[in-house]
Amino acid sequence: MPILDPNSVEFFSKSSDQTKRLGSRLGTSLSVGDVICLSGNLGSGKTTFVQGLANGWGSLDLVTSPTFVIINQYRKAGGGILHHMDAYRLSGAIDAIDLDMDQIISTGALVIEWPELIRSALPQNHLWIDLTWVNEFQRRIVFTAKGIHYKEILNEFRKKTFGG
Repeated sequence: MPILDPNSVEFFSKSSDQTKRLGSRLGTSLSVGDVICLSGNLGSGKTTFVQGLANGWGSLDLVTSPTFVIINQYRKAGGGILHHMDAYRLSGAIDAIDLDMDQIISTGALVIEWPELIRSALPQNHLWIDLTWVNEFQRRIVFTAKGIHYKEILNEFRKKTFGG
């Protein structure tokens, strides 16, 4: 787990369960307005990570890939919504803007798969997570914070995950 710089953390997950646990630890830190971007090829573990994220956040709902519906919403006990967007089928940033991303962000946390396809529609500050398939059992996951709020989330995540 080398620390790349104060704004990034690199981790090698050795199983889908470990990827879910990482997501779960991050999910405990999410609040309304947070934007998490998950970048990675097919099979890199994006939806698996979101399953853990939603669990840590307190989701009452089963997490599934939103590929064909574009956005899934997961409810939280006591109120709150985790929005899960898949930008793969969008034709670009204009489609994302037409979905009223500002409104979505104002009502809950937003996790976006394939964010590189709508980069110009993303808020300047967010947490970017790159997932890379290494082999059948291993994924490289790099977390990069953009903005002070996300640096704080990343530091909290680092403490929960690695101690210190």
